[in-house]
Order: sequence, then C-alpha cells, then structure tokens
Amino acid sequence: MTLADTRAALVTGASGGIGRAVAERLAADGFAVAVHYSGNKQRAEAVAEAIKSHGGDAITVRGDVADEHAMAAAFDDTELAFGGVDVVVNAAGIMILSPVATMDLDDLDRMHRTNIRGTFVIAQLAANRVRAGGAIITMSTTVTRTQLPTYAAYTASKAAVEALSLSLARELRGRDITVNAVAPGPTATPLFLDGKSDEQVAQLAGTNPMNRLGEPADIAETVAFLAGPGRWVNGQTIFVNGGMA
Repeated sequence: MTLADTRAALVTGASGGIGRAVAERLAADGFAVAVHYSGNKQRAEAVAEAIKSHGGDAITVRGDVADEHAMAAAFDDTELAFGGVDVVVNAAGIMILSPVATMDLDDLDRMHRTNIRGTFVIAQLAANRVRAGGAIITMSTTVTRTQLPTYAAYTASKAAVEALSLSLARELRGRDITVNAVAPGPTATPLFLDGKSDEQVAQLAGTNPMNRLGEPADIAETVAFLAGPGRWVNGQTIFVNGGMA
C-alpha cells in the first residue's frame, strides 16, 4: 500500500481511556493512526506498539491541544508519515467537578482551555487538513442533558464542544467531510472514576437500563461507525450511554 492509498487518523488524548480504545479500534479497521499525547510519552508509545503488534501502522505525536503551533506540528508529522489526514478524533479533555458556588476559577480556566480552546484548535486545523471523504469527531458528554450537581463547569465546556461541532458541519458544506459529536454516558475510565466512591460508581452504573458503566470500547464502536460507514450522519450529537435518560 502506498501513502496515497493510506487512510490515516489522528486521535488526540490517545494514550489512555476512550482515546486509546478509539485509536486501537480505528487501527483494527485499517487506519494508520497518529497516537497523540500531551504528557505521557511512555503510555502513548505502548499504544502505538500494541497497534503495530497487531499488524497496524502507528506513530506518536505530542502537543498541548490548546497550543495551535504544537498541534499544527502534530498534523504535519501525521501527514509526513501517512500522506494525509482523513479522520480526526478529539478525545483529549479534562474534568474538574465542583458546585458553581465554590468552583475555583483557575480550575475553570484550565478546564475550559483544554476542553473549549483545545477542541477549537483541533477543529480549526482539521477543517483545513482533513481530506475529502473524511470525518471530524469531537467528544461531548451525556451530562449536558442530565444536569447533575457539581458538573456545571464541565458540562458548560462540553456544550460549547457540541455547538462548535454542529456549526462546523454546516461550514464544511461541499467538502464531503462529516462532523459529529459523541456524547458518552458514565464510562469506566480513570477520568470518570477518579475521586468517586464505590457507592457513587454503582449508583451511576444504574442510571441506564443496561445496569452497567460503559466501557471505552463501547464508545470506540460508535466513533468507528462515524469514521467509516456512517457517511449520512452529519452535524449530530450521538448519545452513547446505554439508554440513560
């Protein structure tokens, strides 16, 4: 296979959690994958090596998603390695929970820098780099609809992700590029489990008719659909939560 024939995906936040599951699932579908990380090079390299061990092609790329220069370099590296970029999945994000009344505003700024500015940076680069027939996929959250206490700042950032994504889909008219947001429910990742008691986790697992937490692979299946055969799904927020109200 030549570079011209290679279908390539750049997955941010791919060193763990949902991002890792997405990177490995897209690789299984035949994509060459740029495994993005911000700080943990060793984990990212482990993901890339796992992909290669199963016959796939992968590189690692580094950068703060909110830094447009660092991420432009990550796109450059992906294009150099694989000949172009066809799918961009922005799975990088942080979650800091607090009641509105006591939210540390420095934490608010830090979270919104990653979740809003970071998504905008990736979307802007993707809008200029993704080839025809490609897909841009962002990550929202089901909590934008459930309004749980202490999630206000986080869900505000993810509501912005949805608004950006759905507008971008319309802006790319005529380019044959789809843009969708995926909104997971409670998913068993370190980001979600951090700071929660077993009782809290069990309670959240019971909020859907499947009576379990989602797994990263559950989310990756939906991303793979949007990145591959789901060409008629565009400008949507897809809730992947086992039926959570």
